[in-house]
Amino acid sequence: MQNTLRSAVVFEGLGLHSGEPVRMVVHPASADYGIWFKRTDVTGSDAMIAARWDAVVPSKLCTLLANRQGVTVSTVEHVMAALAGCAIHNALIEIDGPEVPILDGSSAPFVQAFIARGLREQSAPVRAIRVLRPVEVREGDAVARLDPSDMLEIDFRIDFAEPAIGQQEKRLNMANGAFVRELCDSRTFCRQSDVDVMRANGLALGGTLENAVVFDADGVLSPGGLRHADEPVRHKMLDALGDLALAGGPILGRYTGVRAGHAMTNRLLRALFADPTLYEIVDCGDQTVCKLPGMGVVRADVPARA
Repeated sequence: MQNTLRSAVVFEGLGLHSGEPVRMVVHPASADYGIWFKRTDVTGSDAMIAARWDAVVPSKLCTLLANRQGVTVSTVEHVMAALAGCAIHNALIEIDGPEVPILDGSSAPFVQAFIARGLREQSAPVRAIRVLRPVEVREGDAVARLDPSDMLEIDFRIDFAEPAIGQQEKRLNMANGAFVRELCDSRTFCRQSDVDVMRANGLALGGTLENAVVFDADGVLSPGGLRHADEPVRHKMLDALGDLALAGGPILGRYTGVRAGHAMTNRLLRALFADPTLYEIVDCGDQTVCKLPGMGVVRADVPARA
């Protein structure tokens, strides 16, 4: 069965790039509603923005959604990952600015609040996208790929010149709350040189050492160090789940990312949906539902240090 929240949850914080305060309210929604954003600060235009792959517009630093009138909302990947990772299928997200608050740079604050509020089961089947044949996109050494599987798996590899990051690889079966236990508290990361460039261009104005893991040549600058020795690749997996959640339903397939980012994952979804022979939409029976991300998650699954 589909799920929604029992009642609304409020989040307040700064936008990562704007540095401006943002208030966001995640409301319950009816069965088959899906996930929608509503810009409450927009008047005179359509303020509704679908959280779907075909609403994504190019952006180098985050996932950016836009409607047909050009109204946008950015940095949606962390809250989308939290919704998918908590098995929330329907929600209306009201937001009074153009960017989702960054909070601590991970999905953990969203996950904690959603689990604390609780879910309400809805009398409609979960519809999933089953991958039937491999589909892949490439850009230089970067690869994003989907292969058939009876559940969502994520396999990610990164390779950075900085010794403090280096090569990292992790693979997870996303069933049974794996996202909440293993990935949700992993924070966005960057290099100090990247921060300097972004701020010179008027970006990352809300970024701090508290809401991102910042590396330099000597190691980790953020207080307290890493939450996981391989936190960067875990965060890349978190981002991938959030971007895959824009498919419009859970994906039954194995996602492989090699040096991939938001844009490549969206290109992969576009390639998938461009060819109807690559996938099918299925109503999930009880055995399949039990394998979906977030099913059966409880508060104890949230990492204590998040």
